[in-house]
Amino acid sequence: MTISADTCSRRTFLAAAAGSLALRAQSGKHIPVGVMLYGVRADLEKDLPATIRAVAKLGFEGVEFFGPYFYWTPAYAKEVRSVLDDAGIRCFATHNESPAFTPDGFTRAIELNQILGAESIIAVRGLVSGTGNSAYKGFEGAGLDGWKRLADRLGQACDRVRPLKMTCAYHHHAVEFLPVEGARPIDILAGVKGLLFELDTGLVGQGEKGSIDFLERHPGRVPYLLLSDWPKTAQGNQPLLGEGKEPWKQTLAAAERAGDVHFYLIQQETSDLPPMQALQKDLESFRKLHG
Repeated sequence: MTISADTCSRRTFLAAAAGSLALRAQSGKHIPVGVMLYGVRADLEKDLPATIRAVAKLGFEGVEFFGPYFYWTPAYAKEVRSVLDDAGIRCFATHNESPAFTPDGFTRAIELNQILGAESIIAVRGLVSGTGNSAYKGFEGAGLDGWKRLADRLGQACDRVRPLKMTCAYHHHAVEFLPVEGARPIDILAGVKGLLFELDTGLVGQGEKGSIDFLERHPGRVPYLLLSDWPKTAQGNQPLLGEGKEPWKQTLAAAERAGDVHFYLIQQETSDLPPMQALQKDLESFRKLHG
């Protein structure tokens, strides 16, 4: 039987529409989508209020602040909260380096996050001197013991925020999936009671099904997804959402299967396009992929 091009196009459209409808029915709720602001760090440093207003105007519903926020004064954090409220956008979470996970540092992080209205204080492991894989180590040093100390520290953080109705989460990189002395750091961290994860789809480190595998191994532990496509382009830039190898429909379906996704974040660290234009295209692609 010969099938016309129009028929093929119609079937493709219907299949895509059915997939989108199924995903919406599966989740049963609206899941907001925001921006990890590291990708627009130059704009943010130049004019934070204008940057917040710009991402809100694009249609994003929230943001995640990163490292520099930790050094804000409470008074300035209140000013930023006012900007967020006026723009009709939320601070979903914050992205924190190792100084935020000392006892005094965590007290500071809690105060700032409460002012901003953030749901989660998210840890990103620190960097120490070294090259290649040796540059990626835990907060307190190299080796398996370093990851265990990190796990202990994150466990303490989880205990501190639990009564405050906040969460502590961990943002991984590819290195956590590489064995250290016979054990994977990601598995050590997964053993921390109450610790949640911010899954970075571009850095899960396990190939095309890596994100799906992680979601299926840790049901109920991944309420935050950082959406980035991969691999890098010939120019060394991150591909726009939907232009890389991540199987987005399957990944989003896996994320929502348990109904526990709190928010999505788009991260476009580098692009062939200006940052705001790249974010606009990413959001358009996300809406098509998700439905």
